[in-house]
Amino acid sequence: MAKSDVKAPAETKTAAGKTDITIAEKLVELYRLQHIDSQIDRIRVQRGELPLEVQDLEDEVAGLEVRLKKLQDELGEVEGQVSDKQNLIKDAKAQIKKYEGQQAKVRNNREYDSLSKEIEFQNLEIQLAEKRIKEAKAQIDAKKAVVDESQAKLEERRKDLDQKKKELDDIVAETEKEEKELQKQSEAASKHIEERLLSAYHRIRSNARNGLGVVAVERGSCGGCFNAIPPQRQLDISSHKKIIVCEHCGRILVDEYVVDRVKGTAN
Repeated sequence: MAKSDVKAPAETKTAAGKTDITIAEKLVELYRLQHIDSQIDRIRVQRGELPLEVQDLEDEVAGLEVRLKKLQDELGEVEGQVSDKQNLIKDAKAQIKKYEGQQAKVRNNREYDSLSKEIEFQNLEIQLAEKRIKEAKAQIDAKKAVVDESQAKLEERRKDLDQKKKELDDIVAETEKEEKELQKQSEAASKHIEERLLSAYHRIRSNARNGLGVVAVERGSCGGCFNAIPPQRQLDISSHKKIIVCEHCGRILVDEYVVDRVKGTAN
């Protein structure tokens, strides 16, 4: 596309059988559309990177919420283990008390020794449970510190997100009405351009860093890439016999006549 022209017949027939607009009029409509779309671009540039920053913060907050929930679940699981061990100790002590009561009533040494082994076993269970509780409490302290740190970080990011959202909402509120009106104008202008040219315009515009798909010739140079345009090609542009694109950047070129038509209408 950058090395060739966008071919378009000087006159075509519409679906209703009426003569379509000339190449000059098509260029006017294309440049009018570009003029409107550039204003929309200007509004969106005002928002800068805020929409992306908001999205990044939303993703980060969501990730922190998932991580915090996992940490809290892990903490709850360890606290549950402590509770289980405390209940085990309570039961073991009850068993010891029962066995000691039974020892007072035994009739022989064999029964006494059997109960003594049961008491010894329960004491070992208590010691092991107390060891596990101590280990678990150390884990709880460590996990609580991580949970508190994660909670603080989450709250900080939520505040950042709220602030960025407010900034974005304020900018959108200031420009929303204007942008909607311009969007309507863009859609209306697009209806005056045949589908093939409209597709070419959008394709060129999407590949241009500054969003300019249609530019004026300024001091003998392309208004998009600023490369010089040969005199004969300038004559071809001003003749309005076909749609000319810049040989360097591929943008559609228009002359002062088209610019004046659009700006005169806009003003």
